[in-house]
Amino acid sequence: MYLLTDEQTIEDLRIFGKRDSQGLFDLYNHSHTRGAEAVLKEMFTKPLSDQQEINRRSDIIKNFAAMNMRFPFEGALFDMAEKYLIAADEQKKQGTQHSVLSEKEISNGVTALITLVQQIKSFIDTREVIAMKSWSKEREATASLLLDPAFEPVMREQGKAKLSYAAITAYDLLFRHRERNKIEQLLAQIYQLDVYLSVARVAQERKFVFPKALEKGTSILRLKGVYHPELAKPVSNNFTMDAANNVVFLTGANMAGKSTFLRSVSTAVYVAHIGFPVAAEEMEFSVLDGIYTTINLPDNLGIGASHFYAEVLRVKKVASELQANKSLFIIFDEMFRGTNVKDAHEATVEITIAFAAKRNSMFIISSHIVEAGERLQQIPSIGFQYLPTRMNGNIPEYTYTLERGITADRHGMIIIRNEGILETLKDGRKRAVKKIVGVPQSLASGE
Repeated sequence: MYLLTDEQTIEDLRIFGKRDSQGLFDLYNHSHTRGAEAVLKEMFTKPLSDQQEINRRSDIIKNFAAMNMRFPFEGALFDMAEKYLIAADEQKKQGTQHSVLSEKEISNGVTALITLVQQIKSFIDTREVIAMKSWSKEREATASLLLDPAFEPVMREQGKAKLSYAAITAYDLLFRHRERNKIEQLLAQIYQLDVYLSVARVAQERKFVFPKALEKGTSILRLKGVYHPELAKPVSNNFTMDAANNVVFLTGANMAGKSTFLRSVSTAVYVAHIGFPVAAEEMEFSVLDGIYTTINLPDNLGIGASHFYAEVLRVKKVASELQANKSLFIIFDEMFRGTNVKDAHEATVEITIAFAAKRNSMFIISSHIVEAGERLQQIPSIGFQYLPTRMNGNIPEYTYTLERGITADRHGMIIIRNEGILETLKDGRKRAVKKIVGVPQSLASGE
């Protein structure tokens, strides 16, 4: 069971990096193998939606972190083994009986696989690993593969002994043809182990917390000290939601930190569903069916849609998912900013009230339209929080710390004046007039 989401949410949360910037994936990706990198990408693309599996994966990584366990294999072994195995596929594509590898490359590939098989056997037989109940499923699957009679001669090989040409030929036939499927299954287990150990290292180094997944449909989200993991000097916040308070109406001036806060919370919820540690001090959450965010919604030029219509379509998509009685986590940053204030006010109020009736889902709606709060305060399940601005003379200062209530902070014109934009425009007009003074009329008029 996987968490439902979409490309808009993936983009909003910057799950994957772009050419000029890294994403969350890169923050967690400290794997030693290309195979593990592919497994990690799959995990980020398909977060889990099963309480037991989320907690089990989280517990695996937590235990590995507590054991301070390092990845027990040399990366060079995988380079040789993978090149060796891929060559068999290339040979099939070319439709030739001749190997695309040299004798030395075949020997290196065979030796690398023998070493990996022996090392994974040693790893799963260690006392600490045997005692790990959460990883028992993976350990038993690996042990079952290694018990296959095909691996008996591999276990008998001496680590430093040089293989004969006949032995290499026999192992080549075994690894690349007869038991290729078992070799790939074994490597898949090692790649997953690489992910777990690498993420455990990230949790240790960054002091991330391991969330606890609660029963689906209970609409509980408890966060202590949550912050965005990509910020150099983050300000953390405490944040709580439940079925009795399943909607939060968030206000605050521009630059007060609303979008960053929304990304911090939604990132924690997303990553927690992968079963990974998150940037917070504590976290408990109800398992969800899906998460949909609307933080940086682009115009849909492909269908000739305005920004407002793109917003309408987004709300329609969310409404359709909610109609199926799914437990969702929904974020809208500045809902209906693409239309006039009157329509935006009315639409924000009506949509937010409709959201509040969906008690098995949770919603955070940020808005500049503080007047909407007057009507929304009549709905018991809607809570109100804001990010304040403190004025130091004419200079706005931001705490980035949540407070309860609604703020009417509006400092747009103060910032514009502080930047001297109006003076620049006026001075620019004066300079243009001065340049014309004393110039022949024919030149001044462009004749």
